[in-house]
Amino acid sequence: MHIQIVHDGRKDLASKASNDCLCNDCGKKFGRKSDLLRHQKTVHEGRKDFACNKCEKKFGQKSDLFSHQRIVHESHKVYECDKCEKTFGVQNNLIKHQKIVHEGRKDYKCDSCEKKFEHRSRLLLHQKIVHKSQKDFACDRCDQKFGEKSKLTRHKKLVHEGWKNFACDKCEKKFGQKSDLFVHQRIVHEGRKDYPCEECERKFGQKSHLLLHQRTVHEGRKDYSCDECEKKFTQKWLLLSHQKTVHEGRKDFECDKCEKKFGRKSNLLIHQKTVHEGRKDYPCDECEKKFGYKSDLLKHQRSIHECRNDFECDNCEKKFGRKSSLFKHQLTIHKDN
Repeated sequence: MHIQIVHDGRKDLASKASNDCLCNDCGKKFGRKSDLLRHQKTVHEGRKDFACNKCEKKFGQKSDLFSHQRIVHESHKVYECDKCEKTFGVQNNLIKHQKIVHEGRKDYKCDSCEKKFEHRSRLLLHQKIVHKSQKDFACDRCDQKFGEKSKLTRHKKLVHEGWKNFACDKCEKKFGQKSDLFVHQRIVHEGRKDYPCEECERKFGQKSHLLLHQRTVHEGRKDYSCDECEKKFTQKWLLLSHQKTVHEGRKDFECDKCEKKFGRKSNLLIHQKTVHEGRKDYPCDECEKKFGYKSDLLKHQRSIHECRNDFECDNCEKKFGRKSSLFKHQLTIHKDN
């Protein structure tokens, strides 16, 4: 085939070979069928048949395994960036690093929206997940679906198995992802909040938190509405959590110290911390009182130290600092109304 196409100039065979070696999942073309099959196996099926015997990492291609062993375990990094101190084991990775990090290039633009990407593979994945709504990898423990197998695997480890392999060396806190550890260290221990809001005085440690703040506080947006009731939410995960716990009545997270169940893992962790460990991590800076929940601290400060009474009874003119106090008043005083 190679001789006929390249040396004899048979373009009809070249076209046929191109069509035969076209990936149906992403549209990528290959010169050889073996390359197509390897691509489908590693990228779309997520298979990783080559395991490193020195660590737990697995790879889809033997060449990637050898490269990993040479770079990680033999510390063979001969290509150094002249703009920073980073070194690479493969020259191609150095070129990509310089292009993306130092030149800020994003050469692959989505034709359906304005988003740009550093890698073609990320563009194709974006188009499949966002514009075609293709999420082929479903979690067998909950109703979440993912566009990438790696994200499904990470979800299972972090959410269902509770993996936290990255510990902070300055405190006892552990994280499931290295990026979360770095963010924690930057915000908590270095005190950095690099993203200020232009409309108020608030500053944020993460850009995503700034954007969420602007969208919800200053624009008043609640883009996610429940189709079973009239409630609206600022974030999609809050909507999904609401639907699961309120309308489906699901409580998937059980305390191993008592029989109590919770709809959210965060509520289970707070319960264990406050009830079983007796921790009160939120002290008031104006008095000696401590609280197990940040919301209780804020309520305390608002009603006791700021003397705010934001909850007014619609049957009389009385005002209260807490919503629960208002409800108690209405049940006892206005129970006949």
